[in-house]
Amino acid sequence: VQLQASGGGLVQTGGSLRLSCTASGRTLSSYYMAWFRQAPGKEREFVAGIRWSAGNTYYADSAKGRFTISREKVKTTVYLQMNSLRPEDTAGYYCAARHFSMSEYTYWGQGTLVTVSS
Repeated sequence: VQLQASGGGLVQTGGSLRLSCTASGRTLSSYYMAWFRQAPGKEREFVAGIRWSAGNTYYADSAKGRFTISREKVKTTVYLQMNSLRPEDTAGYYCAARHFSMSEYTYWGQGTLVTVSS
């Protein structure tokens, strides 16, 4: 699976951004897709995930109520709508994919930078 992420940028506190991740190379019906982020000096952390076929969604506590993950099957694209952004959301955001039989995400996109100014 090849993943191409886009949509990052600079936004003020309280603003919104939508990240996109387009997948290619495999049929995604047996995959989970997710967004992770990594801030400078910190470990990578899970943000949100979605089961491609059924659309079940999963969120980190830090994302609940502010972020929404969704997918558009025709475009093989996963989105992360981020609202009410905070400076602590500043990070590189990475999309990832894993087959449902795997416990870890094995395919990664190149990342897109989100900077939230105070």
